[in-house]
Amino acid sequence: LVMPLLAFSIARVLGLSPAVTAGFVLLGAVTPELVSPTMTALADGNVALSSVSLVTIGVVSVAYTPASVIGLLGGTVDVAIWRLVAELLVAVVLPMTVAIIARSRYERVVARYDDSYPALAAVMVVLIIGGVAAANASLLHDSRLLVLTAGGALALNLLGYGLGWTATRLTGATPRERTAGTFAIGMRDFAVAAALVIAAGFPTEAALPAVCFGIIEMITSAGIAHVVSRR
Repeated sequence: LVMPLLAFSIARVLGLSPAVTAGFVLLGAVTPELVSPTMTALADGNVALSSVSLVTIGVVSVAYTPASVIGLLGGTVDVAIWRLVAELLVAVVLPMTVAIIARSRYERVVARYDDSYPALAAVMVVLIIGGVAAANASLLHDSRLLVLTAGGALALNLLGYGLGWTATRLTGATPRERTAGTFAIGMRDFAVAAALVIAAGFPTEAALPAVCFGIIEMITSAGIAHVVSRR
């Protein structure tokens, strides 16, 4: 609930345009990154908690993401609400439902390739970043906009990690549960955010925060997983 507010505040402090601000709000309001359970596993965190968080937030986001966009952006940008809801159902809820059914009904077949899923996920993440970056190639020449957006993405990422770690600590969670909470809040599904930019009818530059966040998120999450697992 707090992440869209943080994203909006960061964009306003940096003086970003309404379109880029909309991209930040979408980024804060979407589900946790789909590979957050994988990063939690690499950090020896509570994967079950991470997975339940991912599914729960994914379902809630169908209503919460459009509400966040309308509530925070007001009339600064035009929003295609029903296209936004439809995209969330197709890009988030449907894949999660298929995955849960496949894992529960055909566990032996699905589990046979468990070692391959992290590598496949990493390749898909790189391809998505490349695709979204290509669509914003002209904006990447604007060094000031790029620096501000990257700085905002880094701030949102780090504040999300801190928020997840603090919130779970206040509930008396174990270290493994705090690790799960850290990734669940700090990692945002930038690919879904980029897709929602198109679904909502936002200008192309609204996808720039997702591009920057995706690159930063991969670096920071890998670093945290490495440090935590060693401890």
